[in-house]
Amino acid sequence: MTRIKICGITNVEDATWVANLSADYLGLVFAKESKRKVNLENAQEIARVVPPYIQKVGLFVNQEPDLVNKILELYKLELLQFHGEETPQYCQQFKGKAKIIKAFRIKDEESLSQISQYDVDFYLLDAFIEGEQGGTGENFNWDLALKVKEFGRPIFLAGGLKPDNVVEAIKKVEPFAVDVSSGVEASPRRKSVELMQEFINKVRKIK
Repeated sequence: MTRIKICGITNVEDATWVANLSADYLGLVFAKESKRKVNLENAQEIARVVPPYIQKVGLFVNQEPDLVNKILELYKLELLQFHGEETPQYCQQFKGKAKIIKAFRIKDEESLSQISQYDVDFYLLDAFIEGEQGGTGENFNWDLALKVKEFGRPIFLAGGLKPDNVVEAIKKVEPFAVDVSSGVEASPRRKSVELMQEFINKVRKIK
């Protein structure tokens, strides 16, 4: 069964709904420039309401390792997602502390050239939009995702997923997990319960 990650959670109410709807992963964005950035106090409140069966993912973009380690320990994150230009060596230093997701913004086939150099637990594939690091609501050519599967790592598929296209995406790519943020939002910092429910229901019903 395809796992589900709801990313960009900024408040306790949305986190509670993610738990009630039984997603598999909840994403907290700590990237400095993100409009979905969660501050440390809110992250603590959210972490308290996340049940053990949902894994907490911290998303970082080109941030100091000391800060990542501090947040990892403070909120007992199960996964670290690196969504910037982090090198394989940068990612390697966190191995054994948490599961590592390295995100790649896919523009064309050339975007795939460096991926296999990363010895991480998961690859996350997102759309390339100039000046944006994620959460754009745009998708990319899923044929390229099929090529990444040949590298032998489980894939989180992101980039413009929403209730209307997630079934098609899963049937095409057969990813380990799907990752949604803007596709289930009422606004950039609030999720829509109805859209989250529709998204999760559609994924769970795929045979």
